[in-house]
Amino acid sequence: MSKVLVLGATGGIGGEVARQLSAAGWEVRALTRDVDKARREDAAFSWIKGDALNREDVLAAARGCAVIVHAVNPPGYRHWAELVLPMIDNSIAAAIVEGATIVLPGTVYNFGPDAFPVLHEDSPQHPQTRKGAIRVQLEQRLETASRQGARVVIVRAGDFFGARVANNWFAQGLIKPGKPVHAVSYPGAAGVAHQWAYLPDVARTMVELIEQRATLAAFARFHMAGHIDTDGMQMIQAIQRVVLRRTGHQPRAGRFPWWLMKLIAPFVVTIREMQEMRYLWHTPLRLDNQRLVDTLGHEPHTPLEQAVEATLAGLGCLPTSA
Repeated sequence: MSKVLVLGATGGIGGEVARQLSAAGWEVRALTRDVDKARREDAAFSWIKGDALNREDVLAAARGCAVIVHAVNPPGYRHWAELVLPMIDNSIAAAIVEGATIVLPGTVYNFGPDAFPVLHEDSPQHPQTRKGAIRVQLEQRLETASRQGARVVIVRAGDFFGARVANNWFAQGLIKPGKPVHAVSYPGAAGVAHQWAYLPDVARTMVELIEQRATLAAFARFHMAGHIDTDGMQMIQAIQRVVLRRTGHQPRAGRFPWWLMKLIAPFVVTIREMQEMRYLWHTPLRLDNQRLVDTLGHEPHTPLEQAVEATLAGLGCLPTSA
């Protein structure tokens, strides 16, 4: 049985990839600081006590693993500069020792206006934000590692949404987890396209690429098309249709209170960092997925309304019975 180490298995994308790999027959090891809590939430994995910031912990957990899924991030946006690069360096060190493949969920933070509006895998990476610059450095280190015995697969997608994760724009901006949906607040500018990615589809894409890793380049990047909301209305309307069908009441659509965020930002680090990424809601972007389709023959894709319903149900926003 092939072994995989998942860093970030208690989070959204890491947990989803871990579950799908386990279902596909992989032995899943997962590093966490709180083993007892993690086992209560998901007993299917081999939980190992440790910290992604401790190199010896990562090296020990990765022993014998063919793949390392690096899906760990600092909570919120705090301390990115101090934590993100040391964590990837530890995964790289382990992958070089084991000859393993690192699988990374990528972001669009890497790109600046010179690459807009259609982003290809080889588009220039000239970010204009601090977090974007950090992500560029992270991928540069992975590319160097791919020449030193490790292999790398990066899957870049739009804004995540899914049933088991609340640390994203869907749950933090559009609706309120755990509460009925009476209103949908949308952060984007009217008429500006935005790209979404349903977590189970992203995880399925990663799993299928992992199965084909031996045929891929040592440093391989792929973009997902996901769900492209061409004018900012498709996601709102999908939420409205689902809620209307399940409750008999259609939520109203409104604008996200950026003015309030501006007032709060000086006092709350996460809000301040969210403000920095506001441009992504006012700039039309589209990830081109041709390389992914050429490689897999398709892109895993759940219909939008089905994905939205599963997400709202999982976040506790819908009645428990239809």
